[in-house]
Amino acid sequence: MQKSFSILGAVVLLAVLATGCANTEKKLGRGVNNIYEPFRLAEMRRSIEQGALANPEDVNYHPGVIRGFNRTVARAGIGIYEIITAPFPPYDPVFTDYLKPNPEYPDSYKPGIFEDSIFATDTSIGFSSGAVAPFIPGSRFHVFD
Repeated sequence: MQKSFSILGAVVLLAVLATGCANTEKKLGRGVNNIYEPFRLAEMRRSIEQGALANPEDVNYHPGVIRGFNRTVARAGIGIYEIITAPFPPYDPVFTDYLKPNPEYPDSYKPGIFEDSIFATDTSIGFSSGAVAPFIPGSRFHVFD
């Protein structure tokens, strides 16, 4: 009898922590989005671009690379933290004085929706917007743009 109450308590606790919280879903989604930063490299590209635009006469890109690397590591660390602490409050973004809650992309590139039959219903007749490799992070090649 004692064993069944402890299992029931664990199941109830898991159900309370894992279901029905919109804030938990947002925090977990933000964490997963941030943890992909080392693969996406949006902060790296933005830092290099902004460094080059701030000093156009200087061809030294090293400060932008170092700043981008720092921001990439920080964003991945924040993602790990948000994934681990997703079930627990507070649910607001953390470290917003250094990084924005969502990834920063370069001004020369803004990502859009994946080119897929889920979003482009005209693919059933043979047309779509023509993204060649939408599953590759940073892919900017489009046939019809």
